[in-house]
Amino acid sequence: MNLNQITIPSIDLTKAIAFYKLMGLNLIVESLPHYARFQCIEGNSTFSIHFAEELPKGNGVWVYFECENLDKYVDELIRKGIVFDEMPNDKSWLWREARLKDPDHNQLILYYAGENRLNPPWRLK
Repeated sequence: MNLNQITIPSIDLTKAIAFYKLMGLNLIVESLPHYARFQCIEGNSTFSIHFAEELPKGNGVWVYFECENLDKYVDELIRKGIVFDEMPNDKSWLWREARLKDPDHNQLILYYAGENRLNPPWRLK
């Protein structure tokens, strides 16, 4: 089994599409006002958004995008006008990550974990 796609809710697909295009994702399906799908910059995964009357309560949705050149990518996004809640920094779980929210307040984490993504020191044997 391979993860193909993640779909998140949006109350305004037009704003969400513009945001994710600015992030660099490639729009491959646009079926307004209900659905849009993007191809990720690297690999074969896709990411989609669907219209929702209301957004999840509490912490909502968290989406992780791995970026090998995290600091450079964050700098590029800042130059495009994207605002980050947390700049790239090293975490105790051995990842480097930056955090921001999309127009629907979904939590996005851009990170680089390298070998530690699948093989952290505490991985089960």
